[in-house]
Amino acid sequence: MKIKNSKLKIKNSQEGFAAFYVAIIVLIIMAGIALTLLFLVVNQQKILSNSLTSYKSFSVTESGIEDALLRLSKDKKWFSPYNLTLGTGASNVEISDIIGGARTITSTGNVNNRIRKVRVVYKISTEDVSFYYGIQVGALGLQMTGNAVVYGNIFSNGPITGASNTKIYGDAISAGPAGLINTMRIKKSSGKGGNAWAATITGGDKCVIDGDAHYTTSIDCDTVGGSTSPGTPVTPQDMPITQEKITSWQNDAVAGGTIAGYSLGGNNTDSLGPVKVDGDMTLDSNAKLTITGTIWVTGNLSLNSNAVILLDPGYSSFSGVIVVNGHISASSNVVFCGSEGYKGGGKCNSSVGSYIMLLSIDGSDNPSNPAIYATSNTKTAILYASNGLIKLGSNAKLKEATGFGIYMDSNAEVTYETGLADIRFSSGPGGGWKVASWKEIE
Repeated sequence: MKIKNSKLKIKNSQEGFAAFYVAIIVLIIMAGIALTLLFLVVNQQKILSNSLTSYKSFSVTESGIEDALLRLSKDKKWFSPYNLTLGTGASNVEISDIIGGARTITSTGNVNNRIRKVRVVYKISTEDVSFYYGIQVGALGLQMTGNAVVYGNIFSNGPITGASNTKIYGDAISAGPAGLINTMRIKKSSGKGGNAWAATITGGDKCVIDGDAHYTTSIDCDTVGGSTSPGTPVTPQDMPITQEKITSWQNDAVAGGTIAGYSLGGNNTDSLGPVKVDGDMTLDSNAKLTITGTIWVTGNLSLNSNAVILLDPGYSSFSGVIVVNGHISASSNVVFCGSEGYKGGGKCNSSVGSYIMLLSIDGSDNPSNPAIYATSNTKTAILYASNGLIKLGSNAKLKEATGFGIYMDSNAEVTYETGLADIRFSSGPGGGWKVASWKEIE
C-alpha cells in the first residue's frame, strides 16, 4: 500500500508542475498580448497627437492666408512678411508685389515644430477682348477724308471710302455683297499687307493697291499688284464686344457705389473708380484723373483740352474702361495713359501694354453729333461705339477704333499695336480680384 500511494503522489506532483508551466505560458502570452495592445494604443495615440498637431498647424497656415486675403480685399494696412499668432501656433505670411496683375501669398504655419506651408495666387479678374484690326466698322462703314492714315488692317461691314492722299498701311476689307472700297492708297507695310477685298473696288487714278485686289462685281483701279475675282464676298463680322461684357463692366462700376455727377476742375488732381456716375462727367482743362476702377457714366463724358486721364499702376499690364450711356467728347491735346503713368509734356511713359478704352452705347450716327468725338492730338486710346458713329477730328491719334460707323477728318491717324489682339480689361486694383490657385507646397 505504501508503494502505491508513493506512485500516486509522484503522479500528482508531475501534473501540478505541468499545470503550473501551462499557467506561466498562458500568463506570458497574455502579457505579450497586453503589451502589444498597449504599444499599439500608445503608438496610435502618438499618431493621433501628431495628426492633430499637424492639422492645427495647417489651420494656422490657412488662417494666415485668409488674414492676408482679408487685408488685401478690404484695403487694410499690411506689410510683408508678418506673423499671425493663434493659440499655441503661429503663421509667417509673405505677400509679393503685383507681378503681371497677380500677387503670391505664402503662409508657413508652425505648431510644436510641425510645419505646413500653403501658397495662393491672387490675381485681378479680367475680361478678354480681341481687337484684330486697327479699325473695325459696322454697316455704316468708314469714311476717310484728305490725308487720313491708318497703320493697320481695316475690316468693315459697310463701305470704305477715301479722298485725296488717304492711306491704309495694311489690308482693307469691305464685307458683304454691297462691299465698296473707293478712292484710296492701300500700301504694304514692312513688305506685308497692301491687299483689298470688296465687291466693288473703284477710284480710277485715285485708287492704288500695292498688293492683290479681290473683287466680286467690278474693279476700276489705276494700279494693282494683282487682281482676282473669287466670286464670293467676305462674310460680315460681329462687333468684338458683346452686350454681356458691357453689362459686366457696368456691374463692376455699380459695386463701387453711385455718385450724382462728377466734375474735376482745371489743374486739379483726383482718383476715381470703381463707381457709377449718375449724370454727366466732366474734366476741365489741365485736370488730371487717375482711374482706380471701372467707371460707368449714365450721361455724357466731356474731356476738355490738355486733360490727362490714366490708369492706376495697380492695373499692371491690364487695361481699363469707361462705359458711357451718352456722348463722349475729347477736346484737343487730351492725353490717355495706361498703368505706365504720365511722363509730362503731353506724353506717357513707355508702354506696358495697358490701355484706356472709352465706350459709348449711344446710337447717334450723325457726323455733326456723333456718339464719340475725339479732336486734335488726342493720344493713345481705344474708342468703341457699339451702336453709333465715331468721329476722329483733325490730327486725332489713337491705338484702335471700333464703331457702327467711323468718320476720319483730315490728318486723323490710327496706329494699331499687335498686343491689341489679346487685350485684357480689369475692373481695377481696387476690386475684381480672385484666387487663381490655392495649394499646399510643404
